[in-house]
Amino acid sequence: MARNKAQFEGYFGIGIIEPKTEANVGTLWRSASLLGASFIFTVGRRYKKQSSDTGKSWKEMPLFHYADFEDFYQHLPYSCQLVGVELDENAVPVEQFGHPERCVYLLGSEDHGLSNAVRARCHYLVQLPGTNSLNVASAGSIMLYDRYLKAHLAQENGAAR
Repeated sequence: MARNKAQFEGYFGIGIIEPKTEANVGTLWRSASLLGASFIFTVGRRYKKQSSDTGKSWKEMPLFHYADFEDFYQHLPYSCQLVGVELDENAVPVEQFGHPERCVYLLGSEDHGLSNAVRARCHYLVQLPGTNSLNVASAGSIMLYDRYLKAHLAQENGAAR
């Protein structure tokens, strides 16, 4: 199965801080592979292969693991923006968000979300619709699809000129 790489320069990755279940990591990995991400990652908990990654995304896309947030933050790629996905009064609604060319999307754990300290270090905070949190793999998939859709719409609009 071919990856749906968006037609623009740059790259993006997505990951979860302290994921509660391996199934969420596997599901996010599959979505990330299908929607053009360059990599995924976990912070604070190691991933174990399991059944929700039915597409065997591990063959196409690396998964990185970081011991804690500081380890992760110190290893952000050069000139890469950190985008926190969180219910927060200061967050931009996803409908209004312009995705950076090079970025990493960071999702909070299912139990605790992103801490205030982590939110303060993000370049952007983005909020999905609703007042309750979503399943973390679902939230990540929605963010990835929003990026994919906006990139393809921009490409079509550019070609129509």
